[in-house]
Amino acid sequence: MHRFLSEPGIAQYARAFGSTAVKAAVDDVLREARAAAGRGAGPLLFADLVARVGGRLALLADDGLVPVLNATGVLLHTNLGRAPLAAEALTAVAAIASGYSNLEFDLEAGTRGSRYARVTPLIVAATAAADALVVNNCAAAVLLALDTFARGREVVVARGDLIEIGGGFRLPDVLARSGATLVEVGTANKVRLGDFERALGPNTALILRTHASNFRIEGFTASVAPADVAALGRRAGVVVLEDLGSGALGDLAPFGLPHERTVGEAIADGIDLVAFSGDKLLGGPQAGIVAGSKSAIARMRANPLLRALRVDKATLAALAATLALWIEPGGLRQIPLYAMLGATPEELERRARALAAGLGEAVRACPSDAYAGGGTAPLAKLASWAVAVRSPGGATELARRLRRARPRTIGRIEGDEVLLDLRAVPPGRDAELRAVLLGALAPG
Repeated sequence: MHRFLSEPGIAQYARAFGSTAVKAAVDDVLREARAAAGRGAGPLLFADLVARVGGRLALLADDGLVPVLNATGVLLHTNLGRAPLAAEALTAVAAIASGYSNLEFDLEAGTRGSRYARVTPLIVAATAAADALVVNNCAAAVLLALDTFARGREVVVARGDLIEIGGGFRLPDVLARSGATLVEVGTANKVRLGDFERALGPNTALILRTHASNFRIEGFTASVAPADVAALGRRAGVVVLEDLGSGALGDLAPFGLPHERTVGEAIADGIDLVAFSGDKLLGGPQAGIVAGSKSAIARMRANPLLRALRVDKATLAALAATLALWIEPGGLRQIPLYAMLGATPEELERRARALAAGLGEAVRACPSDAYAGGGTAPLAKLASWAVAVRSPGGATELARRLRRARPRTIGRIEGDEVLLDLRAVPPGRDAELRAVLLGALAPG
């Protein structure tokens, strides 16, 4: 066993998985080799056994969480982890997570403090809300609000807002799990203020608005202005909750995208509670943020369910650092998502042509369409450039080879080519991407 563990190709996995997992892999391979020998198979050389152990550990590494190059052209790719964190956020996580912190400790009073006090002022400054709360994702934020205000009571929702998001999560199911009763108003394409007014009754607890996410209804449509819904809620004494989803804090028009309703606009419209994600347009870690009135946030903060949904110190550190960049003049471009959005087609073309140069006829630079992703402006294209690659083995096999390369590289298949869109690939990674291409196109 010591001889196996001394092999450099195996020792590297001990650092990643621990010696117990590596010893188990060695034991498995030796057991299989002895069994094969008992059936009359010839003995294996030590080098062969080492190769088998290495192969088994490599498969184990493939099942772990590994970094990838996102060359799909989808910036907020849910399957690839959505928004990359800013360097400032990573530094903050390392500083806080590597030791102890004042997570729930008041340094001035020397007594227990609130973990939410670290980020609440930053959310308030970025949204103009009166108060805020952070949980582990946006769905949890909505669930907490429903549990706080509407358990055993009615929630009024326009039929066009009864969406299903990724993974098969449907809003009606979330409402049912919260113990609230869904009251649908209007039709799939049209809802009017009178529809909301007629639905309100003694058992109404909440009016819920939702972000359309990855679909659009166009043509013969009608909706109610958010400010009018908020005013109706105030008149009726009913809380209005808006699930904004994407979490835009600023205007996207300068980045070539259609205007996305911002959290500040929802607050200015008088919405009582606005829920949004931390890892979409905000550009931070996975989190669910609720901004709104002091009284409504206070009730949510007092809900015992909050303990099951709270975030850890690393998330709070990354979120605080990201919010600080939003508030700091000129800080937005330090957030990777906005650096990607801000890249010009001319810059991307230069990179694509440089990557394709000298790689032969199988590789060419070409215009491409990129997307923000994450349910944001799903139909809006971002002009981009890509490297299109052909292989005698076909696009599917080439894509597989790219996924198995180091670093793992994820593109998209179009016809008989694999396109590697550069908008979500940091410029500093181009040399790695070129090396990946050389390896993937090599014979064998």
